[in-house]
Amino acid sequence: MKFGITTPFTCSYLPEEDERLLVFMSDTEPTISEYDFLIGAGFRRSGTQVYRPHCGSCNACESIRLPVQRFAPSKSQKRIMKRNQDLTIRISNSDKPEYYPLYESYINQRHDDGSMYPATKEQYQGFILSPWNNALFIEIYATDEHANDELIAVAVTDNLVSSLSALYTFFKPEQQQRSLGSFAILQQIELAKSLNKPFLYLGYQIDTCQKMSYKQNFLPHERFFNDKWQLITKKAG
Repeated sequence: MKFGITTPFTCSYLPEEDERLLVFMSDTEPTISEYDFLIGAGFRRSGTQVYRPHCGSCNACESIRLPVQRFAPSKSQKRIMKRNQDLTIRISNSDKPEYYPLYESYINQRHDDGSMYPATKEQYQGFILSPWNNALFIEIYATDEHANDELIAVAVTDNLVSSLSALYTFFKPEQQQRSLGSFAILQQIELAKSLNKPFLYLGYQIDTCQKMSYKQNFLPHERFFNDKWQLITKKAG
């Protein structure tokens, strides 16, 4: 395996910090087995790029994963499940045309201060899709007053050898009261259990970043720091 280090650039989550990435740079695309190994060493993918933070003066980013058999839902997570018991869950093995309009409205209304704004079809495809990866698309539907199913959320989930990895969830902004981001994680936990995958990866956690605060509510979880996975049983702070 070959790797390269990017030049410093402004961090997307901590604007006062500069960010550098360690990037997979081999001549051939990684296999699913290789990516499974790399994600276990704190890496992550964005489209076809596989990377890990490699910042000189900051170690705030910690890869986080759930040992799904040990996970115990909190009272608030149980309420989220009850609140959304009217929803229907389906799983697709491929991208569908109806996903992008949902993604576009989600980015443009909820993340208009972020690096992915404004959403474009090319940006969506470059971020979500990867020819060497087996992605699952967890579709979440609500039934309207005419008994029609409406797609209100999609959770893109990488299906790896020994784990699932939650790549990105986007949902209809008008449905934010349902806490669909957390609901999607709860669905991914159940999917991991059904597929006998011991871990669900949630990307990176930065405790001082409000946008990421929901991840630390899933306990127990493990974080990758000092080059090893360490069990966390209590919420930080």
